[in-house]
Amino acid sequence: MKIFWVLFRFLTMFLIFFSSIVSLTVQGFTGTYGINYGRIADNIPSPDQVVTLLRAAKIKNVRIYDADHSVLKAFSGTGLELVVGLPNDYVKDMSANADHAVSWVKENVQSFLPGTNIRGIAVGNEILGGGDTEMWAALLGAVKNIYNATQTLHLTDIQITTAHSQAVFANSYPPSSCIFKDNIVQYMKPLLEFFSQIGSPFCLNAYPFLAYMSDPENIDINYALFQSTQGIDDTKTDLHYDNMLDAQIDAAYAALEDAGFKKMEVIVTETGWASRGDDSEAAATVNNAMTYNYNLRKRLAKRKGTPLRPKMVVKAYIFAIFNEDLKPGPTSERNFGLFKPDGSIAYNIGFHGLKSSSADALLLSLKDIRAQDWSRPHFLVSAISAVALLVFLR
Repeated sequence: MKIFWVLFRFLTMFLIFFSSIVSLTVQGFTGTYGINYGRIADNIPSPDQVVTLLRAAKIKNVRIYDADHSVLKAFSGTGLELVVGLPNDYVKDMSANADHAVSWVKENVQSFLPGTNIRGIAVGNEILGGGDTEMWAALLGAVKNIYNATQTLHLTDIQITTAHSQAVFANSYPPSSCIFKDNIVQYMKPLLEFFSQIGSPFCLNAYPFLAYMSDPENIDINYALFQSTQGIDDTKTDLHYDNMLDAQIDAAYAALEDAGFKKMEVIVTETGWASRGDDSEAAATVNNAMTYNYNLRKRLAKRKGTPLRPKMVVKAYIFAIFNEDLKPGPTSERNFGLFKPDGSIAYNIGFHGLKSSSADALLLSLKDIRAQDWSRPHFLVSAISAVALLVFLR
């Protein structure tokens, strides 16, 4: 009997130690596939219908750009994992007023827990590199105050992030040459230092669609669409790229390494392809959008990394659930949705719409689409707990 007690104590101590290590990094993403739920539209389904749609599509990770209470209520008890957004308009106030940050988190996050599974807070979107330089200076303060608010309220499993566009980079071709712009570095480095301390990833909005549109004469569209192509070779690293998204992600890794943050993970918080555009946006077609999003789904299901970071599994949120008819800008901005306003599929990449039958969707194999399992650390902790309990009961 004595040996069982010794083993039990050993397993208990190991469990506590291992759990403390795991808790240092808050995980805001399950599997590899997520989606953005934008709502700048007057013709899209209700939040309750969207929940039905997402559960039918087996999409578990969802990002919204605010903390709309009707959405948070609809997601309660669904098992869907949500990242809420602090809109850009709030960033300066949150940076200047820590009490306002606590109030915002209490009202828009804590009050909906634990029913609504809020896994993260995105503080602003594409602020660095944008037009408001005062907001650049306010971003770090807002991030710190929102993070401190979660700690004050004992919400220690909420991941704090902010997403960046390609505008933060000075150069991204070839990927190994990528660095942050000189005017961005003074704001980016302190932000990365803080994220490194709290275990947050670098969030990147990556659009091969936009890159191709900017230089269609010199970029092979097949390279942007994950189609068969010669790809590119990075002579500095001697790495080959057969698709542009991998190259964009590795460019971000190169910039992070140059800034001194080689171990930071990159998560793609937005990527997609427009299905319709203006006359000047010839690549925005239904066929191209279907090809990109179908091939992206297959690529993410493989659960592999990039050429530069082969052990860092690529994770991405697709943009977006719906076309958003009230968004400003070119026609393409209003046509990134995988689903039509009535909830039916915009094109077939294997999902069921609200109005589709089982015959309407392409049946992708479980081997290709395995996006929603437990993370390994949580599984290991649970396994160790079970073993410890069995020893105790003996």
